[in-house]
This record gives sequence, structure tokens and C-alpha cells, in this order.
Amino acid sequence: MSKSSIEWTEATWNPVAGCTIISPGCTNCYAMRMAARLAAMGQEKYQNTTRVSGGRAKWNGQITLDANALLAPHRWKTGRMIFVNSMSDVFHEDVPLAFLKQIFDVMRDTPQHTYQVLTKRAENLTRHAEKLPWPANVWMGVSVESADYLWRVDHLRQTPAAIKFLSLEPLLGPLEHLDLNGIDWAIAGGESGPGARPMQPEWVREIRDQCILAGVAFHFKQWGGVNKKRTGRMLDGRIWSEWPSDRRAARNEQANLL
Repeated sequence: MSKSSIEWTEATWNPVAGCTIISPGCTNCYAMRMAARLAAMGQEKYQNTTRVSGGRAKWNGQITLDANALLAPHRWKTGRMIFVNSMSDVFHEDVPLAFLKQIFDVMRDTPQHTYQVLTKRAENLTRHAEKLPWPANVWMGVSVESADYLWRVDHLRQTPAAIKFLSLEPLLGPLEHLDLNGIDWAIAGGESGPGARPMQPEWVREIRDQCILAGVAFHFKQWGGVNKKRTGRMLDGRIWSEWPSDRRAARNEQANLL
């Protein structure tokens, strides 16, 4: 486990390393740079997972399964919010279903933790969903970087996950017709780091307003840019850090008043 600087989680757990670029949101993925750095530091599981192209590290499609990492959450007695596989995608086509089941079994058997699983491979998610255990401590999300990938949300809706969330980052275009039916949480954010592509404020406001209207928790992660600390995460005079439990509590309170 590693402590995380990501605003919407506390720690990361990476039983799989390596990935493949599949859509525009992957172009400047921070994990490619990090994997190359970790490989250079001698970490075995990241060896040969990237190649250098155009002067930058990029995924080369090699997937490494780290069976030893499967045991880690059992050793963490204090409950944590854990982002599962920040350095890969557990629904990658080269991750065997048997290994994916082991990951979900660990999550089921460690109810002291809350796990946030995120994928761009929404088709694989629905293909495997009925074969996996879905305990209440597993939150399932899909990444949507532009309107071209809104179909991923439809796949997410088909899963039995107790909490369903959207990672709308790096946000590369407007999402005017975002169907939030069945969604509990939406995270929006701009791209950061070298070569970061700009995000327009109206895109973020539109998502926020749709979340408010639908009663969905909204979390604004960052404006991004080359220096994300400088641009911050203030939106219209406030920090938006809502969680699914916040909105559910508000809905329950409203229902009790009726």
C-alpha cells in the first residue's frame, strides 16, 4: 500500500502493473511516467511495462500480475479508502478472470476498507460483473473524458456495485447530456503535468449543475495544468468535495420531512 496524494482517496493498492493506451484520456497518463521511474529505481513489477516514444514513457501493453500484493490489505487493520490499481486497469483484457476474482475476494474479505475500482474498459466490466462478488465496500467507477465515451456510463449502470461513480478526468470536452441515473458520485478534473490539455470552466460548471439537479455528489479535483498546485481546485468561490454519503444523507433527511 502507498499513501496517496489523490484528493478523493487515502491509499493505493496495485496488484496489477502495466497497461495499454485505449482512448484520448490515456495520452498523458501520470502512471506511465511513474511506472518508468519505478522501473528505473529497480522495482521488479514495473520492469518492461513502458517504452520511450517521442521522448516520453508510454505503456507497451505488458501486464504484470503481483500475487504478493494480494495479501497486503489483510495486514492493514485500520480501515482506509483505497484506490485499486492506480497504476493499471484491473479490467484490462490481459488480466485473467481468475486473478480478477482473487482481487474481488480480497476486497470482500477485508470489510474494514472501502475500495474504489476505476476502469476505462467498460465492456469488460459488464462482461465479468456477474462472475464477481460485489460487497458493499466496493465502489465501482468508469472514466469518461469526453462525450464520445458516455457509453461507458451505461455499462457501469448494469453492474450490481453498491456505489457507482464517474471519473470525468482528464476532462477534454463538454458533457452536456450526462445521464446520472443510478450514479452516486461524479469526480471532475483537468489534466495536469507535462503537455496538459486545457479544460474550460463552463464544462465543469455544467457537470456540477447536472449533479445538483440529479442529487449526485460532486467532487471537483483540480483545474490542472502544468502546475496543478498553482491553479488549485476552487470553483466559483468554494471547494467541492462531496461524497456519496453526503448526498444520501441529504436525500434521507428530505424524505423524512415529507
